[in-house]
Amino acid sequence: MEITFLGTGTSQGVPIIGCTCETCVSQEPRDTRLRSSILISENNINIVVDIGPDFRQQMLVNKVTHVDAIFLTHEHNDHVIGLDDIRPFNFKQKIDMPVYALNRVLDDLKNKFSYMFENNPYPGLPRVEFFPLSYNEYFDYKGISVLALKVMHGKLPILGFRINNFAYVTDASYIGSEEMNLLKGLDVLVLNVLQFRPHYSHYNYDEMLIVARKINAKTTYLTHMSHEMGRHESLIKKLPERILPAYDGLILTL
Repeated sequence: MEITFLGTGTSQGVPIIGCTCETCVSQEPRDTRLRSSILISENNINIVVDIGPDFRQQMLVNKVTHVDAIFLTHEHNDHVIGLDDIRPFNFKQKIDMPVYALNRVLDDLKNKFSYMFENNPYPGLPRVEFFPLSYNEYFDYKGISVLALKVMHGKLPILGFRINNFAYVTDASYIGSEEMNLLKGLDVLVLNVLQFRPHYSHYNYDEMLIVARKINAKTTYLTHMSHEMGRHESLIKKLPERILPAYDGLILTL
């Protein structure tokens, strides 16, 4: 299984429009962070987790030629608003794109993209097929067993995903004890960290360290990082052993 980090940034991305901080003006490629998303590839099956506003760019930059399914963590725009750009895959693969998410999220998509669900849609619209998920339950996608984990994003319950000994958790601010147990025995954990200051709906740096140590994966990679986390080169020196900042384009082979 390969994991490609398509984006490792926050809802505004990095650089932020109009910002002249050290991170935002950096010319180092690893300091550019598109909206958070990963590509999971196994046995020629490509699964995208979250499809934000940078989806088209991410597909082109990473030369992705097909997408078989989309898993969504939650309904916020930086995780879903790129859904319209699945059309080339609809046309090429001649499929309605499978989208896996909570019922609440699927209902929200019907509102956000109401034109896709009209009785007589015009030709060329994105085509999707919805599959509802439940908290802390396994589901099967083409022989890949996936655990949909409940985590809290402020007051909003959202999903993380575990496949074998890999788990992806973004936008979390709290993980319950049951879910902590479901995250034991990981080789790789991907975990969000927004900034050093406290935040009401995302882990900050100190909180991330506590959670990463509790889960105790062999390696933890950080995502959903704002410009306040600083440059990649500085952050990698600050982090303790076995915790690393991910960056756009990083590929892990598991």
